[in-house]
This record gives sequence, C-alpha cells and structure tokens, in this order.
Amino acid sequence: MFVLRGAAKLLFGSGNNQETLVELPQGQLYLVRPLSPKGYSELLFKDASARIRRTAQDFQYQLVVQRVYEEGEAELLAEEEGEDADIDADILAAERDEKTFLLDEALHFRVEQREGGDHVLAWRDLSGDVGDVYEFVCDTTISSSLVDQFELAAKQCQYERRYRKPNTLATEEDLQQFEFFDEPPIPQASPIHSPALLTRSIDSIDAMPLHSANTSVKREKAAAGPSTPAKSTTAKSTPVKSTPVKKERNYSPPKATVPPEAREVMAAEKGELHFYDFPSGAFVLQADSVTATVSEIGNWKYWLQVSTPDREWLGIPISSEINPVFNPEYLSFIFNQFTDDGSAYSWLLRFKDQPTLDRFQEGLTSALWEQQNEMKWAKIKETEQNYVLDAFNDLVLEDQHPEEEEEEEEEFEDAEDGGPQSEHYDTDEEDDDVEYKPKDTDTNKSIAVGYKHDRSFVVRGSKIGVFKHTPSNHLEFSTNISKVETPKGELFSPTKVMLHNEDRNLVLQKDGDPNKLYRMDLEYGKVVDEWKVHDDIPVVTFAPENKFAQMTHEPTFLGISRNALYRIDPRVSGTKLVDSQLKQYASKNDFSALATTEKGYIAVASNKGDIRLFDRLGINAKTHIPALGEPILGLDVSADGRWVLATCRNYLLLVDALQRGGKNDGKLGFEKSFAADSKPQPRRLALTPEHVAQFTHETGKPVNFTPAKFNTGTGTEETSIITATGPYIIEWNLKKVLTGRKTPYLIKRYTDDVKADDFKFGTDKNVIVALPHEVNMVDHTRLKRPTRESIAGDFLNAARGGSGNRVGGPRTPAVQRLRREDIVNSPY
Repeated sequence: MFVLRGAAKLLFGSGNNQETLVELPQGQLYLVRPLSPKGYSELLFKDASARIRRTAQDFQYQLVVQRVYEEGEAELLAEEEGEDADIDADILAAERDEKTFLLDEALHFRVEQREGGDHVLAWRDLSGDVGDVYEFVCDTTISSSLVDQFELAAKQCQYERRYRKPNTLATEEDLQQFEFFDEPPIPQASPIHSPALLTRSIDSIDAMPLHSANTSVKREKAAAGPSTPAKSTTAKSTPVKSTPVKKERNYSPPKATVPPEAREVMAAEKGELHFYDFPSGAFVLQADSVTATVSEIGNWKYWLQVSTPDREWLGIPISSEINPVFNPEYLSFIFNQFTDDGSAYSWLLRFKDQPTLDRFQEGLTSALWEQQNEMKWAKIKETEQNYVLDAFNDLVLEDQHPEEEEEEEEEFEDAEDGGPQSEHYDTDEEDDDVEYKPKDTDTNKSIAVGYKHDRSFVVRGSKIGVFKHTPSNHLEFSTNISKVETPKGELFSPTKVMLHNEDRNLVLQKDGDPNKLYRMDLEYGKVVDEWKVHDDIPVVTFAPENKFAQMTHEPTFLGISRNALYRIDPRVSGTKLVDSQLKQYASKNDFSALATTEKGYIAVASNKGDIRLFDRLGINAKTHIPALGEPILGLDVSADGRWVLATCRNYLLLVDALQRGGKNDGKLGFEKSFAADSKPQPRRLALTPEHVAQFTHETGKPVNFTPAKFNTGTGTEETSIITATGPYIIEWNLKKVLTGRKTPYLIKRYTDDVKADDFKFGTDKNVIVALPHEVNMVDHTRLKRPTRESIAGDFLNAARGGSGNRVGGPRTPAVQRLRREDIVNSPY
C-alpha cells in the first residue's frame, strides 16, 4: 500500500490548473553523472511516480517525478529530520519529495528499452555537469503501451511550448524533431552510494563489466516465484548527498600486501568489491570480479584476503573490529579496515546469489567466532551456530505489526521556551556566555540517576556533585560532596555507585578493595557504613534486588564475583553475603555484569560473551544464551523481562527473551528454559561500517560504547536505547530496530568525550550526559540523523558562521563555552 505525499499546492496555483495528462505510477529516479568526479550514480527516489502536468500558463507543461512512500514512512522521515515548523516542513517536503522540470526541448527527453524489456526515461540535468542525466527506470509492471503514450505526450507538450499552438495541429514529422537521435545511449543507472543502493542483479559476475549498459535495474516483485535466480536488491534508503568536502588525508584504498600462508581455507567466493569514498559519500566499484578468501593462518588467527589474478586488493586480520554486517536482502557484506596509522576505511562485497553469500557468511562468522572463543566452530551445537549467524542479520519479529503502530507526534520545544539547553554556541546570547576551565585535574566519571527524587549524582574523583532536575528539564547544581572518605577517614574515588533505599543512600565501591562496599548517607553527605561482603568472594559489580528497588526501603541487593551470584544483606552481622542465596560455579565463568527486571528476574553476563537468565537466586539458570565472543561490558533488561540489552565494545546485543511455540509459548526465558532446538532471537546493534569509518576519521579512535541503557520508569514502556562512544551520544529507536529500519539511530556530537550517559527517569525525551568537565540534560530532539555534517559536528563554526573546515589529523576539541545555567561545578 503506497500513499503520495503531495506538495503540489506550493507550485503553480491551485490543482484546477494542474491537470495530469499521463502518469507512470511506479519506478525509480536516478541522477547519473557518467563524467563527473562527484560519484557515478545517485538514487534519488527508490519508489516514485512520473507524470506530465499542465501548468496555469498556456502551452506550458511540467515533467514531475514524485516520491512514493510506504504507509507511515513519510511521518517517520519527518520525525527523523526534525521538521518542527509547519511552513518550513511543507517547503522541505516539497523540495525533498518532488522533482519538477519544465518540459522543454532543451531537456532532450528520450525513452529507451533495455535488454530484458526495462523501459528507461532520460533527460538532461540542465543545472549539472556535462553528461549528467536524470533517469526514471520504470517498474516491470508498467506496460509498453503506457510508456509509448507517455513519450508521445512529452513530444506533444514540447511542440506546444515551441510553437505556442495546440498539438492537434502537429504532423508526425513535426513530432520527430523531439526524438534527439544524436544523443549517446542512456548510461546505466547503477547506484553505488551505499549497500542499500546496489540495485543491480548479478546474473554472472565474471561476465559483468563495470557499469555495463547491458545490466538491467530490476526491482523485486512480491509475487516473484521460486524460479527467480537471485534475490533482487531493491534500494531501501536515501543516499548520502555528494557534498564536496575538503580533503584532509588520502582517501584512496590502502595498498594490500601478499597474504600470510594459509593453514586452511574456510571460504572462497567471487563477488564485486566496492570502496567507500568519503568525499562523495559513495561506495565506488573497484573491481567487478574478485575472490574473497577467509583463511586460518595460525593458532586462532584468521585472515580475509580480497584479490584478482593481477592484484591483491585487500588483506586484514579477522576480528570484531572489522564490524561485519551481512545484508541478505542486498546480497552484501560490509566491513571496516583499520591501518597502522589509525585510519579507517569501509568496504563492501556483493555476491551473485543467496547461496554464495550464505557460504561466505558461514566461513567468515565461524572464523570470527573461533578467533574470539579459541574453540572450533564445529564443536558447538547447530542451534548455537544458527544463533550466532542470526545475530548478524536483520531481526523480524512475528508479533510486530507496523501498520498498527502509529508514531506519536514529537513536541519540539524551542530551547528558548524552557527546553533543555544542549547547544552552547548561541550567537544571540554571547554576552551571557562564560568561559569555563576546570580548577582541578579530575574529570567526571559516572552518573547515578535518581528514581525517587529528581536528582542526579555525578562522581568526579573523590567528589560527588548533586544536580537537581528542574521543571524546564535543565540540570541545576545543588551541592557538592567534597570528600568521599571511609569511616576511618581514608579518601577514595568511587569506582562504582548505586542509589539505594529511596535514593537516600549511595552504595560505593573503592578501587583495590573488592571485598568491601560502603554506604553513604546522602542527607549527611558522608560515608557512614563499611560492609565486608565476604572474605574470599569479591564483588565485581552489584545491582538492585529488582529494577525499581531503589525507590523502596528494600535493604538487600545483588552482587556477582567472577564465578558466583549472590545476595548482599547489610542487616546480617559479620560478612554481608547471604550463604543460602549463593550460586557459585566451579568453572570460571568470568561474570562481568548483571541486571534485574521489575519482578526480580536476574540476567548475568560474562566476559566470554554469554548471558544467563534466572528467575531467582540460588538455582541454576533457566536459560543460557550463547556467546558471540566479545566480552559484555554492561547489561540492562526491560522492566517486563522481554528484552535483554548487552553492551560489547563496538556493538550492542538485543535479545528477545519471549518464547514462541511449544509448551512454553508466551513464557520468558527467565521463567522457563527454551526448548533444546531453539534459542532466543538476537539482534546485533552496530553503527554502519561507513559511520564507523567516519567516526574514526573524525576522532582518531575506534568505537568503544559506554554501557547502554533503556529508558525506564514505572508503567513506562521501553522505547529507546542510549549509549555513547567518544564525543558522540547515540540513541537507538527500539521500534525502528524491531521493524527493520535502516540506520535506526540518531547522534549528537560534543567537543569532548562522553564519560557517562543515562535517561532521565520516567521519560525517553531527556538524556543526562556527563562530559569531562560538564554535565547537562539534552532533549532527544537535538539528536540528528548520522550524516557527514552531524558526524563532523562542527557546531562551533556553524554557530559563528564559520566554514567548518580543518586541516590534517583528527578534529581538535574547541574551547567549551557555556551559558551560566549550564555551569555545574562552581565548587564541584
């Protein structure tokens, strides 16, 4: 079901004067630049209609191509782009969703039928470079007779414009002058701007030349039968605009060396090789037939080599840092390459059919898994193998009904009307700006967000800053706990903190003393108790008894060591670990994180990458979720236990704990074990390799996520996920993730690295962010879609009217200029 998002009211008066003469209801619009350095081809509208329209002036007609949206997609795009003014939104919609051309002979409008029967309409881009053309590729459902009718109407309209008389007076010879036989053949529309835009079907890679004019652009039909040779790769997202940028380093692909000697070849498949070009924002075809080989080269060491008979294109060790992404819909594999000088590049391999992709995916995934786990892939069960493979593909949930989900309208608040102040470079308030430089050598390190009271606590060395959440969603500095000391007067810097007992207490851990915890009374601002947990069992980390326990008087809480899960009860005499509620494992599970649900179900993760789900303490786990191999650094669980969210260094893992089918249908993995032949559904959330390359280029650092968290609140549904890496905060939209949206995240860049972040309790609209020397609350509407502009984040120059250009090396943070109400550590 498609709906047109029209903006015709903005053009040429009322609809009465805009009669549509003929229409091609479905196709794709490209801008092809065969001679331009900007990039060969750009897919403008992945679904569009083309029509010829009468204007309000006699003998004047327009060729109009209009974007077609899937139902609900238009509103979602408007939300992503932050269209917060009605008039501006209409204008933006008109510019974005409709291309209009005066039907004049200068366009050299022509129609061509390709081999295979595809019809292509083409006309000159009069505002572009020499050779640039627009191409409308008709859907295969469009009949030849309708295309012929459209071509005839175009000739008649051009006749009327030239001679200013009705086309009924034109002879056949008169119309032939608008056929433009002297034009070269219409170039192939082969979009290469992103993996989602590689729409060419590969019937034979070996026989396919670069930008072959004989290669058809075909769209997948819902009714395609089993005889279809390869899954079509219809474009699914809007390309990155080819905005010229100032080059700061060599963007050419790095030179590859001869690969190490292989002990065993795990996969070797043929495909296309594309390289992501930063200046154009495009994946550029490098070779149309390469061999991609996955090999074992040593003890738990693996190698990916891409080559042709006459050249070694690419060679990299296989590890999680390559950020592998497989997209079966487009038969593609996208990944990163990091060089010794810290540069990051993004590559794309595209295969001819699904079986070829499947063989390569299993070879590379097994190599990656073996490298991380130091165990042979063949030794794990088939269900666990499928779990690992599924984690790298799109997740489709049976109970998700996008057509029933309505987007809530975003209430965009102007920052000057009391909204969160997250932009510190406001030219209208320069007189109110103040320079801020820290007076100590400490930096902010962690945040504890209050549930019971509107307070947040920020750890900075041996100090703790207390901040009030104002009604206008600002943070207001309240007080400073200047010295964190043990009851014996020993100054220390807390490494972990947790609010407790209706937010009246803060449980602290001291570095170098893992067997003890401390209780700070926040009313007095001092540590009043020292708790010895156990003589032999240390505390790796701790969590509340249930998700909202800090809002109650619940005295107990949970802790883990590397191989034990237990309850801590401060009321018992002596050591505080409750022996009757201890689950200890003989083997070293290397536990690293834990979280609890509203009912008190427990999730425990490890540095091995696996997750265990318990319904209570003291017993074996109900469900064991296999490891992908990366250590889990943080863990969160939705209040109802449906979703488990694990943070690894460069990706998040979202696991659906709800069981489907069988005797435990509708039960959670916390309550009942999954059947032997099934596992929870995983979803690996990662930045796209193109964005990883751009992030790394901007900062000179690899991706390293802070522990991700759901928004939370009593009676509040989890809708968003927040995390950070380097100077970027990143918010995933849970609905977009579950419905398979491409790039379902927004970003905001700061000048300094983000040290900690979390949602304000009870909402997904506000995020509390701690930078090294600043704490603020940001409205999530200030987050933007990841583009080259938002990733570069040159907000200093943008606010001052600067160009934003820089020369050489990673971007150097600018001096932070803050408004008075944003300064948070006057004494702190």
